[in-house]
Amino acid sequence: MSSTDEQNRLSVFKTYKLYVGGKFPRSESGRVYEVSDSKDRWLANAPLASRKDARDAVVAARKAFGGWSGATAYLRGQILYRVAEMLEGRRGQFVREVADAEGLSKSKAAEAVEAAVDRWVWYAGWTDKVAQVVGGANPVSGPYFNLSSPEPTGVVAVVAPQESSLLGLVSVLAPVIATGNTAVVVASERAPLPALSLAEVLATSDVPGGVVNILSGRTAEIATPLAAHQDVNAVDLTGADAGLARDLEVAAADNLKRVLRPQPVDGGADWTADPGTGRLTAFLETKTVWHPTGSLGVSGSAY
Repeated sequence: MSSTDEQNRLSVFKTYKLYVGGKFPRSESGRVYEVSDSKDRWLANAPLASRKDARDAVVAARKAFGGWSGATAYLRGQILYRVAEMLEGRRGQFVREVADAEGLSKSKAAEAVEAAVDRWVWYAGWTDKVAQVVGGANPVSGPYFNLSSPEPTGVVAVVAPQESSLLGLVSVLAPVIATGNTAVVVASERAPLPALSLAEVLATSDVPGGVVNILSGRTAEIATPLAAHQDVNAVDLTGADAGLARDLEVAAADNLKRVLRPQPVDGGADWTADPGTGRLTAFLETKTVWHPTGSLGVSGSAY
């Protein structure tokens, strides 16, 4: 193709959509909003999700919860690792989007994308190990087995970090689904495009539809009905400012949702730091089972 032909080509702009139930719908309201880079240059129109979109996402997440939480930990780990593979394969696209979204140089954006891929791999490896860390046999004074095992909380609404559009998003989303929960994610309001592109990776990475649902738009407009929703079991407020976080906590109290409050890391600290296991255990419940051991004789136990 000659340079003249290249100049005469029409630009093909990407249409970004929501990700709900494994599909890519437009907002039911039909609204969009302009997304600009750090220099206030237009990048794309992103869908402006409504309260109805938020409710639809919760329905999809609840429908997917049984199958995802019931899958073996090994299978969840394999699926998460596949997400990392697909992210790696689309590295160039994400480097461009992160650079535009966060005002980073190409080299810094590449570091952020590589750290996001590594973070997916790290959490993929934890899926079949977290039960050994937070569960186990408990000593009791009686002829009983007493066993504690972790179980997922349910549907988790995640307010993604506002500044770290991909690495921060991965850092809050991956531990939620690694432990068997399903998620409704409110993407960064200012920089939603990497999150919406991540949805395309999830859709082609064997992650069942509804396990992750991604909404873009005004953070307060989407997060408020999610915090008040009776079928949402937990809320991660990482990307909410202090005022919004307080309002969401009040709304979440209505059905005793588990709440993870905003952390100091959002808004400037280093998301590449070792995340530890705190986010893995934040949305787990502990089930304890008692079972008789049988008769205990002088010679020892008989089962």
